[in-house]
This record gives sequence, structure tokens and C-alpha cells, in this order.
Amino acid sequence: MPKRSVVTDPVLLGLVALGVLLVPWFLHYGDRPAASWGLQTIIDAANVYFTFRTATHPAMSAAGRRFWRAAVIACAGCLLGDGYQTVLILLDPSTTAVSPVQTGLVVLGMVIVVGAMLRHPLGGAGRQRLRLWFDAATVLTGVAVFLWYFVLATDLSGRQAADRWGAAATAVVMLLITFGLLKLILSGTAPFTRSAGIAAAVGVSGTAFAGPVTLGLIGDPGPGGGAIVALLPCVLASAAFRVQQLQVWRLAETRSAGMGGRSSRLPYFAVIATQILLVVSLREDEVDLRVWGVAIGAVVITALVLGRQVAALRDNERLLTKIDGQAERFRALVQNTSDLTLVIDYNGDISYATPAAFRVLGVPADELVGSSLYDRTHPDDGPQVAELTELLANDPGAGVSAQVRWQHADGSFRWLDLVINDLSDNPNVAGVVLNARDASETRALHDELQRQATHDALTGLANRVLLHRRLNAATEQVSMLLIDLDGFKEINDRHGHHTGDQVLKEVAQRLGGLLGAGELAARLGGDEFAVLLPGTDATAAGRLAERIAAVVAEPMPIGGELLTVGASVGVSAGVPGDGDGLLREADAAMYRRKHERKERRAQAVGQGAVQPAGT
Repeated sequence: MPKRSVVTDPVLLGLVALGVLLVPWFLHYGDRPAASWGLQTIIDAANVYFTFRTATHPAMSAAGRRFWRAAVIACAGCLLGDGYQTVLILLDPSTTAVSPVQTGLVVLGMVIVVGAMLRHPLGGAGRQRLRLWFDAATVLTGVAVFLWYFVLATDLSGRQAADRWGAAATAVVMLLITFGLLKLILSGTAPFTRSAGIAAAVGVSGTAFAGPVTLGLIGDPGPGGGAIVALLPCVLASAAFRVQQLQVWRLAETRSAGMGGRSSRLPYFAVIATQILLVVSLREDEVDLRVWGVAIGAVVITALVLGRQVAALRDNERLLTKIDGQAERFRALVQNTSDLTLVIDYNGDISYATPAAFRVLGVPADELVGSSLYDRTHPDDGPQVAELTELLANDPGAGVSAQVRWQHADGSFRWLDLVINDLSDNPNVAGVVLNARDASETRALHDELQRQATHDALTGLANRVLLHRRLNAATEQVSMLLIDLDGFKEINDRHGHHTGDQVLKEVAQRLGGLLGAGELAARLGGDEFAVLLPGTDATAAGRLAERIAAVVAEPMPIGGELLTVGASVGVSAGVPGDGDGLLREADAAMYRRKHERKERRAQAVGQGAVQPAGT
């Protein structure tokens, strides 16, 4: 069933029009029992329909369906009883007495509703329920005082015995229904909305009390006035049923959001009304049973209010003690935690900072408040911060995590792990909450592990993994140099591996000094090196290869000796994505170069022109 607005509902507008039009109609035509009871029967039929649709709505809970099924039975009883009375009047227009059948059916239906109300589950527990019973008893006492003053103590005494008992039974049942409605309204677990429940309570109680109260306040309402006073509460109750039918979907939303816990002003209205009635009754010349009943009711209702206040004061004392303990615990946790908690707005301005600000950033918390967090963020982390801000703006209430650098008081930047939650909609926070933990050591360890995974431990140059990664990431023409040292094995054999390691470090240092921005030197293993030259053609790479061979061949002062190694350099050039092919081509070129160098060296040694490499 689609949601329909209460304001534009034609049925509800028709009930409002009926309530407005019946006033001039009955004032003009006077009391018309047949019309009055017939109209009441039609209203009862509408109530059966409204309550049945509410009881069968899919949004209604199981307990709510039980309640509204009882309401259907009660409305059906009223329909049968009022219909029976209408038939009697149509058959005999002189009939003035209310049939016991009508009274019995109405009372039986109402008793069923009272039972459903009393069986309906209450919200809360313990002292919360105690306050509920105090409030319900206070309102009920106020209603009972008015019932006594305007009905039971005066009007009933002048009727016949049968009428007195029928009226008394109806009044008591209506009183119980009013009590049940009030109990459910105050409990927060009512199977109806608050507005519909209050309107129904006024309408149902008005069917029993409106006539006597009007008579007691203004006297005889005149021809047709009695019918108006009797029918208006019935129209109001029917409108309340229709409103509830239209607002059943709100019950599901109320359950999902949590029910109960909201105090009601009804008990205070009951106290005020009872005190006013007491003042009015004391103005009479004679203190009779009516006045004594109001006075006793005033004492009872005052005692109930005092009991409610005592219970509330004790609850408040316990609550304050609990809040103080929680506040002290919170302060202790905040004072000693190593994590920093900040509350900022969308502009990055800090409105709250925990004492951990000094441990994390070297700045006292009170000095941090009022400053901008963006001013402390590392410039390189600006794009990430902007992305986080946009994410929070597009998804209010979202929680995200990040790792950024904030400036310490000493000028350095510290890595911090952030957990960010947007609590701007929470009036107790009204900001974005950041929980920050110093991750500088963890980040340094991470960076070191990452460096070790991509760099050679001895020389500090890139390793084969990083070389392939850079080759695969290249987007332009690349050249590759593959370098193999000549005479390195003789140095290892003659001077030991320690000296050999020093030679490798020196070669790595010389390679690094020859390369420009974006160029990468790597050690592939043993005495084999590689150089990646993005954006360099084969000719330029060949010139660099000759320079590398010359620089590497220069004597190295190591361990008090001058050691010399040669370098065979193979050159290859190609397009991105052919990394393995470039390495194979450079490797083949390097071995050709090495073979040529060996031949030239052998010829030179045979002629006695040079000494072996490594001396």
C-alpha cells in the first residue's frame, strides 16, 4: 500500500466535514434519535474497516496484530449494538431508553480491547516501568476525578437503576480503555502512533464523559446539543483509526529507530486539570460527596506525582554517579593513551585534541586547538587528503582509513595511521573524528623491507626485480647496458672475498656517478651489472658504454693497493615491453665484447705489453 498523506486523504477529509456539518444540522433540527443512532452505526462500520486494514497491514508487528484484531472485534460489537438500537428506534420512534443489548455488546467489545491492551508488551525494564506505572496511574486518577465529579456522584443518582448500572459499566470500561491507551502511549511500545493514540483516547473517553462534562460545565446544551456532544467524540475516534491506517508504515520506522525513553506531559496535564477542578468545586456552597471525591483525588494524584519525582530523583542520582564514573574513566583513558584523537570540521580546523598531541606531534593539546590540520600535512600527501575529504563529503557518516605525514614541532614529519569517522550529524560531536597512531617506525621498517626487496644488499644498487619492474613500466624507447667485470675472479682468488666486495662497491659508486636522472644501475649478481637508459637510443648508449668501460678500468685504491678491473659492456636498444629480449641482446653483445677483449689481451700478453688484470 503506497504511503498517503494524512492532509490530502479524502476519507479523513470527509470525516472532518462530517464533524463540522453535524453541528449546524442538529442545532437546526434538534434531537433526532434515529439520525443520531443511524449516523453512529455508519461510523461504527467505518471503524471496522479502518481497524481491519490496520490489523492486516504487513508492517504491523505480531503483538500489534493481536491488538488490532481485538479492536476489530470491539468495533464490530459497537456496530451490532448501535445497529440494534437504531432498528429499535426505527420500529418505535418513541423509544428513549438505551437497550441492554446495545450496552452489553459495546461493553463486551471494550472489555476485549482492555484485555488486549493489558497483554500488550511494555518497553523498558525495572525502574523505567515503575515510572510508566506512576505516569499512567496519575493520568488515570485525573480522569477518574472528572468521572466522579461529572458522572458518578451526580448524574447517575438521578437515573433508574438499570440506566445507572449501564452508564456506570460503560463509564468504567471507557475509563479502563483510556488507561490502557495511556499506558501504551507512555510505554513507547504502542501498536499505534502517538498522535493517533492520543486522538483515540480523547474520542473514546469522550463518548462516556463528554455529555456529563458538558452538562456540568455549561448546563443543558439545548435542542440537538446532546446529539452533537455524543457524536463528535465518535467522529474523532473514527478519524484517529483512519489516521493510524494511513500511518502504519511509521510503526516499522519507529521500531528500527528504537522506541520508548521519551517522557510524556500527560501526567502534568492531569495534575493541572485536577487542581483546577478542585478550585472550581470548592466554590460551591456545600461540601458534598462530589467535592470530597475531587479533594481525595487531588491528594492521591499529588502523592503519585511525589512518588514519581522521588523515583526520578533516585534515578538521576544513580545516573549522575554513573556519568561521573564514566567521565573519570574517559579522562583517565584519554590522558594515558598513546593514540591522538582530534575533532575537526570540513575545513580542517581542529576543535578538540587529546593530551596525546604532545607525545605524537610535540604540541600541547590546547595549542593545537584552533589551528588547521591541513597546514601540518606533508605537501606530497595533499592529493590523498583531498580525496579523503571528497569521499567524506559524498558519503556522510562514512569511515575511512589512511596513512599520512604530519609535521612535528621539531620540523620533521611523522607518519601516522588514521581512522576517520564523520560524526557531523551527532550533535554531541558535530565534527569529523580522527584517531591517529604514530606509524613512523612501522613505516621506516616497511620502507627498509621494500628497499631490501628491490636493492642489492652489498652495493645498494637496484636488483634484478626492480630492473624488470622499471623495464615493464617504461613508456618510451629504452637502451640497456650489460656490464661484466674482467679480471674480478683473479682479485677474489688473490686478495679474498672481502677485497672483492670492496671492488664491487667501488664499481657501483662509479656507475652511479655516471648516470643521470631517471637512469638506473642494477647489480644482477656476482660481478655482473646492468644500466637502464629510458629515452636513449643505441648511439648515445654506446657512447656511455665506452665511458663506463674507461671509468671502471681506472685503478682502485683498496686495502693499500691499486687494483684494476676491466669492463665488458654490451649494448641493446628497443621498445618498451621487450625487457627480456633487451637483456638477452645486451648479454650477447657483452659476451662478444668480452671475447674481443680476451683476444686483444692475449695478444698483448704474448707480446709482453701488459700485466694481468687485478695487479
